[in-house]
Amino acid sequence: MADLITVELTDLHFFAYHGLYPEERKTGNEFLVNLAVDYQPGADIVNDITGSINYATLFEIIKKQMQQPSDLLETLSMTIAAEVHSSFPQIKKIQISISKMHPPIASFEGKVTVTYLKEY
Repeated sequence: MADLITVELTDLHFFAYHGLYPEERKTGNEFLVNLAVDYQPGADIVNDITGSINYATLFEIIKKQMQQPSDLLETLSMTIAAEVHSSFPQIKKIQISISKMHPPIASFEGKVTVTYLKEY
């Protein structure tokens, strides 16, 4: 198998308005996002950003999508993955996890997480 490099953005915190219920769209929630992308480097040694995946750009894609309300975390994660791959077609694999820190479930303590994995 060819060499792969993984770029990860971990523990990204957002306050956003995702959810099925009108109350979630009104009050918002805290979210935690983790993204990992794998790509094949174009050279034996990566010496500059043109041979890599720019993590600042990855963050901007995630931030933009987190500001667009979505009913489902599944939809949100798939949308982010599609936009990331569109911006960086050299990516071979994307894994994104989005956690809702305070889900609107009676007597529930914890968080809910959706993880999406896509290989190209």
